[in-house]
Amino acid sequence: MATNEDNLFKAEGYALMSAAFEVYNHLGPGFLEEVYQEALELQLTSQSIPFVTKPRLQIRFKEHLLRKYYEADLLVNEAIIVEVKAIRTHGPEHEAQLINELKASHLRVGYLINFGASPRLEWQRRVDSSAISVNQRA
Repeated sequence: MATNEDNLFKAEGYALMSAAFEVYNHLGPGFLEEVYQEALELQLTSQSIPFVTKPRLQIRFKEHLLRKYYEADLLVNEAIIVEVKAIRTHGPEHEAQLINELKASHLRVGYLINFGASPRLEWQRRVDSSAISVNQRA
């Protein structure tokens, strides 16, 4: 049975992954991460999917903003953090990076997309149920 979290930005996620599969089907594995990043940006644009490249995600410690920040690869539809990789297989450290970006952004949905995997695109959708909506913060 699907929960509300399962459906959170699901249509937007399908559109994002459609763009990612299009990139992978055309380029395959073997290129640098920056190549996939640029190709994905072009594909998102051609599909009229709004995104921001390399958004800075401020980190808050108590009531202070830290000088250090996370920089996600993409922010899609103002709601989905995307981390692009071009490695043989992603590991726990890449998942941790996505989780930290979700925490820093206070967003709930993130995708880890690995274009370096073979024979097919490797991806993971993450929903952070502990995230606090920006509108709900005190």
